[in-house]
Amino acid sequence: MKYSKATNYALHTMVYLLTLPRNSTIGVQSLAEMQNLSPTYLSKILTKLAKGGLIESTPGVKGGYKVSKPKDEISFLDVIKTVEGDSNLFHCSMDHNEGCMIERVMTEAEQNMKDDLDNKFLIDIAHDMEEKNSNTIKGKANEGN
Repeated sequence: MKYSKATNYALHTMVYLLTLPRNSTIGVQSLAEMQNLSPTYLSKILTKLAKGGLIESTPGVKGGYKVSKPKDEISFLDVIKTVEGDSNLFHCSMDHNEGCMIERVMTEAEQNMKDDLDNKFLIDIAHDMEEKNSNTIKGKANEGN
C-alpha cells in the first residue's frame, strides 16, 4: 500500500496551514519553497484541497491560502480522501460465486485503517510542531546566556 507524493505534500501543507494565525494566508510560492516543490505542482494539490472544502483561496496581492474548516475537525483521512479519492485499495479479480474471503479480510483491514485515520487529527501534529519549535527557540535563547 502506498500513498502518492501528492498526499504527502498535501498533509505537510495542511499541517503548516494549521500553524498559521487565524485568518492569515500564505501564497503558493512560499508554500512551494518550504517543500522544494514547483508552485505549479503544488497549485494542483491546493486546488484539490480547496475543492474538498479543506482550504480556501483568497485572490489578490495579500491573498493566499488558509484553512476553511474548523482546525480541530480535519483528520488525516479527510486529506487522504480529498487527494486520493475514496476507492478501495483491494479488488478481487477472481470470479467467486459467494464472494471472496480474501477480499472480505482486506476490506475489513482497510476499514480499520480508515477508522484510525479518521480519528487522527492534523491539529495534534501542528501543536506538536509548534511546541517543538518553541522549545528549540527557547533552547537557543538559553545558549546565548
